[in-house]
Amino acid sequence: MQKSEQLLHYIESLDVGTRISVRQIANSQHVSAGTAYRAVKTAQARGLVATIDRVGTVRTDPRPRSTSAQLTFADLVRVIDGRVLGGSDGLDKPLDKFVIGAMKTSAMGHYISRNSLVIVGNREDAQALALESGAAVLITGGFDTTPEVMARANAAALPIIATSHDTFTVATMINRALSDQAIRRDILTVASLYTPREEASFLQLPATVGDYRSMAKASGHADIPVVSVSGRVVGVATSITVNERKDAAPIDRAMERHPAVVKTGESVATVNHLMQGRGLNLVPVVDDAGLLIGVLTRATVLAQLQETPEPEHLPATIADQLDATLSPVRPLLGGTAAYRVATAPVMTNKFGALNVGVLNGLVTSATSRYLRDNGRQNVLVDNITLSTLRPIQLSARVTIGLKILDLTRHGAAFDIDVTVDDVVAAKALLTCQLLERN
Repeated sequence: MQKSEQLLHYIESLDVGTRISVRQIANSQHVSAGTAYRAVKTAQARGLVATIDRVGTVRTDPRPRSTSAQLTFADLVRVIDGRVLGGSDGLDKPLDKFVIGAMKTSAMGHYISRNSLVIVGNREDAQALALESGAAVLITGGFDTTPEVMARANAAALPIIATSHDTFTVATMINRALSDQAIRRDILTVASLYTPREEASFLQLPATVGDYRSMAKASGHADIPVVSVSGRVVGVATSITVNERKDAAPIDRAMERHPAVVKTGESVATVNHLMQGRGLNLVPVVDDAGLLIGVLTRATVLAQLQETPEPEHLPATIADQLDATLSPVRPLLGGTAAYRVATAPVMTNKFGALNVGVLNGLVTSATSRYLRDNGRQNVLVDNITLSTLRPIQLSARVTIGLKILDLTRHGAAFDIDVTVDDVVAAKALLTCQLLERN
């Protein structure tokens, strides 16, 4: 076995979530830093390790354990552009739900469960309670925490993450990410079905036709990938390609060269189309470097596609919920359109005023609603500048009035007035792109 393969086996033997480094591998395996670096890069290409901002390189699972995608705390860090303050060993844990800690600690315990995420500000008592209950912590507003809380997070392997965003904005981002993950659950990919290299049958050069026949008889598979000394896929041997060949013949003269290969991110529907179109019973699964990481058989694909689970009704996102609070009213004087807002307590901050993040979302939803109602379905907001003139209380009568500054085939600009009891409380300038489907 080559040294590079020995290093890859060493990396595979590490527990998922273990932090690794080039220096650590070089020292423990007695190899040069260059050799260790190349092994880490190969492992990264195979999905065995990943680099996480502000954490480092960690051992990861190259394929999901099931077809249902789950958001992990490491994913969360990327979604909200967060900083990991402690508990980095638990970044691979799944995020089941999130709780906004906007109540006294005496009332919070009932709502916190293990592997949940508690979103709080600079409240060390609430942070400590969350960790004691087995939950991770997300600190909003750009605040840090105390060394004692960080030590608890490290001991419990529960991430404690900081972000500069406010609570509502973070909740919106997480809600959207959870919704996206639920949608991905229906997009079955090769990653969830393929047989990994360690469990698959393959031949390595220099092999012979006799080696193929022995392996085919033992495995029950007639199609067997052929790889080079470095592990790169160079062909596929089949019962047709070896027909009438002598056992001593080299396999590289009795195989299909340049075979079809797939990668882990490709959809199973696409692979099924490929297999049917070319009459393939097996395709090698490769990484970005063309190295064999597993195989996928047509029988496995067909068995999965024959399953017809009940369609899942996805929960409404926060953006959808905000859109539902808008109802059209007669336009304001000189306006183009206007929408009344049905406010709710969850939209307010601790002072009882409408949260600025909520107001941003309402303005965006009102603009998108107007454009959709006028036949422009695909709206991408470029920029929104919001200026608040006075706080908006929960009991106020809030109206969002739109004035068109520019409307073309490809873009639009709006001047927006947010009025409270007919008095302007906020103004916004919003520009967006109008995308057309091909």
